[in-house]
Amino acid sequence: MESSRSSKMAAVFVIIFLLVAASEAAISCSDVIKDLRPCVNYLVNGSGKPPAVCCAGASALASAASTSDEKKAACNCIKSASKNINIKSELAQALPKNCGISLPFTFSPNTDCSTVG
Repeated sequence: MESSRSSKMAAVFVIIFLLVAASEAAISCSDVIKDLRPCVNYLVNGSGKPPAVCCAGASALASAASTSDEKKAACNCIKSASKNINIKSELAQALPKNCGISLPFTFSPNTDCSTVG
């Protein structure tokens, strides 16, 4: 009887652990960078419309960052990365519109990510 009770308790703890882990899952900076890597050359040296591969990555990021916490995390990753790259601000600000996506923040080292929601 005692081992049956122990098994049930262990199962309950496993389920709780999985639920907590799933609820805390967030987008990582490596995911954000991977999605936006095809945009770097365009944002630094480009003009006009972004390349399709850049828009595909930006679209993947927009889909992956669905919760408020994920959007803030993505914003902070982009903000941090953009400090190390001299991007053309007009291209960065127009990127979501030019790719036909919606992002609640701009690609800039000056973005206030605390207001992203």
